[in-house]
Amino acid sequence: MTTAPPSKTPKVEGKNEINLFLYSVTPNAGWSNLEPPTARPGENGRPLLALDLHYLLTVHGKGFDEVLSHRLLGRAMSVLHDHPLLGEDEIEAALAGERVGDLIERIRITPEPLTLDEMSKLWSSFQTEYRMSAAYEATVVLIESDRPARAALPVLTRGEGDVGPLVVPEPVPPYPALTAAEPPDGREAALLGEIVTVHGRHLEETVTARIAGRRLDEPLHVPLLPGTGATSVEARLPNAFDVLPAGLYAISLLDADERETNAVALAVGPELLTVAPAPAARDAGGDVTLTVTCRPAVRPEQAVSLLLGSREVRAEPEAAPAGTLTFEVVRARPGEHWLRLRVDGVDSRLVDRSVSPPVFDPSQRVTVT
Repeated sequence: MTTAPPSKTPKVEGKNEINLFLYSVTPNAGWSNLEPPTARPGENGRPLLALDLHYLLTVHGKGFDEVLSHRLLGRAMSVLHDHPLLGEDEIEAALAGERVGDLIERIRITPEPLTLDEMSKLWSSFQTEYRMSAAYEATVVLIESDRPARAALPVLTRGEGDVGPLVVPEPVPPYPALTAAEPPDGREAALLGEIVTVHGRHLEETVTARIAGRRLDEPLHVPLLPGTGATSVEARLPNAFDVLPAGLYAISLLDADERETNAVALAVGPELLTVAPAPAARDAGGDVTLTVTCRPAVRPEQAVSLLLGSREVRAEPEAAPAGTLTFEVVRARPGEHWLRLRVDGVDSRLVDRSVSPPVFDPSQRVTVT
């Protein structure tokens, strides 16, 4: 296997050769100008770079045998026909040592028919003699932007009484069904060890909560707390440091016969415990290094950033699950900054809703001097 331009493809007698040449890269129309799936309203995060890759497959039979070249081309096309999708595990195995991240879409390989005129122009640009070949397209390759997002501070109240609209479906089905999972005190995300209230209908017979997500090898089963009602039940999240990573999950309920309800979304947030140094002094270049402790443990494959006011700073990479993170703030602005730790799109708790009206928690800030 080689990846050289056709004009430079080595032709060694006594060896079969397959050359896969990337001759064109084009933007993917379906993903262009879209915000990242983790972006929130009001944030100006850069969209993903979505690309379609166009390859030309050429072959050279051993001993310059053209009949063997025909068979080799058929074999190569058969492999691509039988394996048109590339999974995350395959890409990570091919790019050992690189952080590939989570694939939002799998990469699909499809034949790209070219007319005789298009093929002629393509080979003319190579300035070499024509070889039997086949064109393929790999779509879609998504590349995250290195530019940090700008994130506004969260809203303290939404309208009079901080009450949003309620939608009641009718008619009410006779079977158990969930409508929402609510963290304590109306917060956006629950913390480890906290009690989550699950709302729905006909929940009298449910006994267990099932929590599933991409960061869990197996779903977690949590027994419901005593006092199960018809319209709401409660479950306490695990309090272990490395059992339930921060992020978005799906929670459903099971009865004694393990019949499962529908699933609703549940956000589990990171808890920002300490930040050091405090206050933080800038160096001669205006930079600051902040060390943050948090729980639960942050895994290497998770996307982690620290929000200083509206500025996002990416975390330094970790090789293993860690509760201590380092952030290099380049050209930090002097003054007081509110802090939020964002893990897989879920922010740590900044708003204190134990008072009315709610305020920002004064412990979640740092002073830069």
